[in-house]
Amino acid sequence: MGNIYNRTVINEIVKYLKTDDIIVLHGARQVGKTTILFYLREKLEKEGEITHFIDLEDSRFVRILDRGVDEFIDHLKEEGVLSAGKKKFFIFIDEIQYLADPSSFLKLIADHHKNLKLIISGSSTFAIKTKFKDSLVGRTVNFEIFGLSFREFLVFKKITFVPDKVITQKKIEDLKRKFREYLLYGGYPKIVLTPEIEKKEKYLQQIIDTYVKKDIRDLANVKDIDKFNKLIETLASQSGQMLNVTELSNTTRIAKQTIERYLFILENTYILKLVRPYSRNIRTELFKLPKIYFYDTGLMQMLWLKGLQKELPGSVFETGIFSELVKKYNQEAVYYWRTKDKREIDFILKRRDKLLPIEVKLNFEQFNPSAINYFKKNYGLKKFKIVSLRGRPKDSNYCYPWDL
Repeated sequence: MGNIYNRTVINEIVKYLKTDDIIVLHGARQVGKTTILFYLREKLEKEGEITHFIDLEDSRFVRILDRGVDEFIDHLKEEGVLSAGKKKFFIFIDEIQYLADPSSFLKLIADHHKNLKLIISGSSTFAIKTKFKDSLVGRTVNFEIFGLSFREFLVFKKITFVPDKVITQKKIEDLKRKFREYLLYGGYPKIVLTPEIEKKEKYLQQIIDTYVKKDIRDLANVKDIDKFNKLIETLASQSGQMLNVTELSNTTRIAKQTIERYLFILENTYILKLVRPYSRNIRTELFKLPKIYFYDTGLMQMLWLKGLQKELPGSVFETGIFSELVKKYNQEAVYYWRTKDKREIDFILKRRDKLLPIEVKLNFEQFNPSAINYFKKNYGLKKFKIVSLRGRPKDSNYCYPWDL
């Protein structure tokens, strides 16, 4: 595996390694789920634990597990895993969605084989949710795995960064360059670790062709592949904009219901997210248009512009900030805000009933305070954030992306 880097989420997962819960990792293809499984396996083996790894990309193992728990136990015995004297055995299963009935399989293990601790991964919440049943409630603990955050990007680049520590202007300029690089190429671990831009583009295109288009086409049972591909490309060009399904239907000549089904699957395969408007009135909130954001800026550019850019477009910067917020605070904490008279704030971060309005500008000097002031007055707030890479922060409300 070469170098296996510690991801931030691992610190949370480790807390559940010695519980009876089945640990489930959800996430898009190629974001590092398998590497995290290897990291955890290596950690456990260093502690003297017995582990076993099963990759369900290999259809031979799918056949064994699909035949039932007894067959699986026999397989473990044949592999010499279940040795005498050990109370716990750690079994890693990659790509659990390939099983015909993973829910039944996992329930039987959890209920009748307490000596087996399962740590599993799946590449599509859509595929997993359709196969996971209510019988697993209370037996699993779930973790969403995204591409690298900027702080993880720095770890992968072997760059030391201590949050909240006062840093020099020279260090700030270096972080600006690194954040720009991070947004221009995206956060897939393989892309980050590949130095050549030409290879980055080729690998991203492979992700698009192999996983984005093929996997999702199969899940969505796409009939007209050309129209589907055009839809994904159109969506990438609209990242950071409000999404009008009726207009999109007219543009792509795909029925509204079909687009809505595709969007549902694209969300549940971690390609994009529909961000809802924030409102005190939930009924009002439900009838406003969502904004669309891709999770990965490199993928977004390859779909939209057919190549990685040299200059940072504003929509890519805003998409990158969205991605950072989700990785740090989770998907359900991020909203946007817009009034009928078109006052708009890029993001509203909601945490424990506290609101933080966030404006994203390429340059601090571009910030116009009218919408923020209106929101602060109406919601009784004092704090807000202006996020930028260019110019100098004026006060504590202005910040660079890594300070969010």
